[in-house]
Amino acid sequence: DVSGALCISQAWPGMARTIYNDHKRFLETYLTPYPGFFFTGDGAYRTSEGYYQLTGRLDDIINISGHRLGTAEVEDVVNHHVAVAESAVIGYPHEIKGEGKMLSFLPRNTFPGPMALQWEETLAAELQELISKKIAKYAAPDYVQVTQANWSNTPTG
Repeated sequence: DVSGALCISQAWPGMARTIYNDHKRFLETYLTPYPGFFFTGDGAYRTSEGYYQLTGRLDDIINISGHRLGTAEVEDVVNHHVAVAESAVIGYPHEIKGEGKMLSFLPRNTFPGPMALQWEETLAAELQELISKKIAKYAAPDYVQVTQANWSNTPTG
């Protein structure tokens, strides 16, 4: 069981070989961080059985009042909640903290009618508390947005 940067030791068909008009940037971004390996920019977790799980972009960092926080770290906590299907965390400019954080998530189920708003507010508060406990108080999002999937417009077949 180990976590770290996902790096690849051999070239593969279709891999990037340069950045148009900026080969130096290509070398600095993908080949210099881990000499002899291609750095993908992703974090990974490898189980003792040899399975890999991508943990998110290593460069998706939000700086909140001097605390560097990965968006994937917060999303991982939120996605473990039984009522959450998926989530995304983004940063935004904040006058006092430097950057603030907004959480958007898709619930597994929705409740129609007047109970929906109350349920969404309760779930948003639960998620903020969960993030505060699992990571830190500063990691709790400033805003929580519940998104709805529109399954009626999803193509079938």
